[in-house]
Amino acid sequence: MKTVTGIGEALWDCLPEGRKFGGAPTNFAYHCSQFGLDAWAVSAIGDDDLGEEILDICKGVNLQVICPKVPYETGTVQVTLDPNGIPQYNIKEGVAWDNIPYSEELAQLARRTDAVCFGSLAQRSLVSRNTIRCFIGNMPEKALKVFDINLRQNFYTKEVIEDSLNICNVLKINDEELVTISNLFGWQPKSDKDFETIWQTYDFKSCCRNILTKYNLSMLILTCGVNGSYVFTPDGEVSQMGTPEVEVADTVGAGDSFTAAFVSSILLGKKVNEAHKRAVEVSAFVCTQHGAMPKIPAELIASPPVPLEERGRKVES
Repeated sequence: MKTVTGIGEALWDCLPEGRKFGGAPTNFAYHCSQFGLDAWAVSAIGDDDLGEEILDICKGVNLQVICPKVPYETGTVQVTLDPNGIPQYNIKEGVAWDNIPYSEELAQLARRTDAVCFGSLAQRSLVSRNTIRCFIGNMPEKALKVFDINLRQNFYTKEVIEDSLNICNVLKINDEELVTISNLFGWQPKSDKDFETIWQTYDFKSCCRNILTKYNLSMLILTCGVNGSYVFTPDGEVSQMGTPEVEVADTVGAGDSFTAAFVSSILLGKKVNEAHKRAVEVSAFVCTQHGAMPKIPAELIASPPVPLEERGRKVES
């Protein structure tokens, strides 16, 4: 059985209507577990009620975790609404997931991990950044090291992004993040225009190919919301797929489910275009559900997945 690990933040989004558990690494690991993989979520929690609640949630969905208790409070994100109803986020610093300790238990997990997913947010602190890099350094050479960049507020630097690009072999990025790092690295002239205006004239395919070559990546996954998604590979081939039209409940965790479905499919021997199709189908389903960790229907776990328009019919055995 293939082993996958999501490593980084575990936190609570404190919304006006109540708390919701969050954290891309946990979402990723949970969805990988639904594909029958040996999935682990790695983070850190405080010795407090919020930390215990995280462990209870993971136990409830049968997700394996390494979340040591550290002398910091469990992470929270305060979400408030401005007068126009636009959400404002305050991701609290100096919390448990900023201080993920490296241990022999993590080293042992790293040595048998076939794919890891990590982002930029948990690298805002030196402790967790070093733990993530030690983990990746102990992984098998041919393992998938997926940098799901996940830029959040101002919690990233050019140095962190460049270092992460140098230790990953798969990059997942969305269209707005691509423009942001292109500006940061000087890959395109800076502009005061809004994103939509920039994107209309931006040669994103050339940019993706240049990143793929510059950092010797095996794959680059670009998601563009309702405008579809792309997977670039070194052989010059591009897998391109549209985004299905679905009735959206919320988009929380959809990106993490996309990454999980794609990585799981690759580990299970699927070709890039097959893995891409499954990722699109799974993330579309997650958008129709409330919350980041819904149970994926059997027809989407099936190989190949049952198309959206055929769901509800009996799956042939």
